[in-house]
Amino acid sequence: MDEEYDVIVLGTGLKECILSGLLSVDGLKVLHMDRNDYYGGESTSLNLIQLWKKFRGDDKPPPHLGSSKDYNIDMNPKFIMANGMLVRVLIHTDVTKYLYFKAVDGSFVFNKAKVHKVPSNDMEALKSPLMGIFEKRRARKFFIYVQDYNESDPKTHDGLDLTRVTTKELIAKFGLDDNTVDFIGHALALHRDDRYLNEPALDTVKRMKLYAESLARFQGGSPYIYPLYGLGELPQAFARLSAVYGGTYMLNKPECKVEFDADGKVIGVTSEGETAKCKKVVCDPSYLPGKVRKVGKVARAIAIMSHPIPSTNDSQSVQVILPQKQLGRKSDMYLFCCSYSHNVCPKGKYIAFVSTEAETDQPAIELKPGIDLLGPVEEIFFDMYDRFEPVNEPTLDNCFISTSYDATTHFESTVVDVLNMYTLITGKVLDLSVDLSAASAAEE
Repeated sequence: MDEEYDVIVLGTGLKECILSGLLSVDGLKVLHMDRNDYYGGESTSLNLIQLWKKFRGDDKPPPHLGSSKDYNIDMNPKFIMANGMLVRVLIHTDVTKYLYFKAVDGSFVFNKAKVHKVPSNDMEALKSPLMGIFEKRRARKFFIYVQDYNESDPKTHDGLDLTRVTTKELIAKFGLDDNTVDFIGHALALHRDDRYLNEPALDTVKRMKLYAESLARFQGGSPYIYPLYGLGELPQAFARLSAVYGGTYMLNKPECKVEFDADGKVIGVTSEGETAKCKKVVCDPSYLPGKVRKVGKVARAIAIMSHPIPSTNDSQSVQVILPQKQLGRKSDMYLFCCSYSHNVCPKGKYIAFVSTEAETDQPAIELKPGIDLLGPVEEIFFDMYDRFEPVNEPTLDNCFISTSYDATTHFESTVVDVLNMYTLITGKVLDLSVDLSAASAAEE
């Protein structure tokens, strides 16, 4: 281990593994270490026995749930936008050859105490029971405006500069009511709270277009895809990519103490009495607790069931977003459900998660609106974890720390963090237009 590396990556969470892969592809010498003996960090997948051990100690899972090894229960489940940033990173790096994806059946929103399919274009808006007849017409006009909008063609802008006009002002132009605004902002544009209303409308329009493009890509019932066998496959796929490009992996390395010189710049990482030297360290917040601050906490419930979520057209996999206003909360609640159709549990079983940015210390009470939508559950587990973000200055100490996973059940914010970190580490923006599989084939 007494060698010198360009970058040492600590932790095998998804963010760290993506960065390890991207930096290795760039030709940097990467050492990747983890104190755990498994991949995934906070975003690992557990089988049934591991789940019971984590939440119930020495208890054993009941036999009627089936074989432990048939379960792959993600600790941070998130669906992937079919035309979003993560898919572009997967294609850019050719990591898709290690993974199999399947479309997610349904995308729903909780509105006026009911679960409704999310309308994503002008035709669906006309059919949606979310709106009355006059509101449908107004919403249809808004959807057409968004569909036709082209940033580089002023003729499609209707005289509006969306870098200056706020989302609230744009929506007012179409006269949409609060309920419509709620599902557009939270279930289509995937904003986590209502701050977006006072921000430039361009971001919301782009998010809505991404939703529609993603929905069209696989012609499924939702804009999302999800890997077979769960997200635990993703960190390992990026780890393989890093190894192909010369990255070195060491799991089960205790302590992993980051070493600094007199000026506070990172010089290496020590584990088991050996020090690997490096110029930069990339890690999750748990490896440098003195350089992060707590910014919130996530409350979540994990449920095992024998039926799909009611009112979702018997969807085998589904996301339901419960906007904050519908619940009288400061932040949205998310419901994620997957099943044997994605090989994450035995046939006839369903795994559901309810998560939100915690506003109390009582997850069972706080998550009740989401849990009430599940119907009867066989087993349920409650959990809370703190969220951290870095407070260091990477230009001074050369430490690049990821933010903790949020409560959302989709990946867009996660990938933004990764791409921002990549730019901080390398000083350049990742060019996603380059297809590495085509580049490597040409070299051969």
